[in-house]
This record gives sequence, structure tokens and C-alpha cells, in this order.
Amino acid sequence: MPSSATATQPTIEKDFYRIGEVSRLTSLKPFVLRYWETEFPTLEPVKSPSGHRLYRQEDVEMVLRIKRLLYDEGYTIAGARRHLREQNGAGESEGVSGGGGSAAAEGAAQLLSRKMLLDLRDTLRAFLTLLERK
Repeated sequence: MPSSATATQPTIEKDFYRIGEVSRLTSLKPFVLRYWETEFPTLEPVKSPSGHRLYRQEDVEMVLRIKRLLYDEGYTIAGARRHLREQNGAGESEGVSGGGGSAAAEGAAQLLSRKMLLDLRDTLRAFLTLLERK
């Protein structure tokens, strides 16, 4: 009986995946993947000599993280990009400092929630401005 965890994760790990394979693994259209490459600097598949995109395992994992942030957690593209940038910076500093404790994690979660709300407010204000012009 297959586990539900394998439904969202690639089942076979190999060195490189073509965009069609990543599309099937992540249930995303290829044009979405190409667009995300322009919006998320951390998503950077290599190109083959013939110009085909080749996604490494870490690229596929990044696509799944971005998908979760955008589709499940409700981040905007800018908010998800900021979250990933801050998380990568925090991950590097956490590796040096050791255990941060649950209070630090809780404070970081509150800070991220506040940033997400501020980003949402700014986006809504931009929409309101657009609507008022018409």
C-alpha cells in the first residue's frame, strides 16, 4: 500500500530531471516552472548543451517549497521570495549558533506572520488604487 508522503515527493531520485518530469512530479505546468525561474533566484536549473532545462534534486525540492508557500500557505510571489531569502540566511546562521530553542522559533514565526500581513496589506492597497483609477 503506497504511503501518502510519496504523492508529493519525487519517487525516484536521479541526477537530473527534464522540465516535463518536474511538471508531472509537482503537478505544475511547464510555463509555471519557467515563470518561477524568473521570480525566484534560488531556482536555477542548469541548461544542457542543447538548451534543455535540467533540474537537480535540490531544484525539485525548491519547486515543492515554492508551491507549498504559494498554494498552501497563501504567500504572494514577493512574500515567498522574501521568506525563502530570510530562511536561507537564518539557516546559515543557525548552523553556526546551534539550538535556538522554541521561544526563538515562536518569535520568528510571529515576525513572519507580521511580514506576511504587511505584504498582504500592501498588495490590497495596490489593488484598491487600481480599482479607484477605473
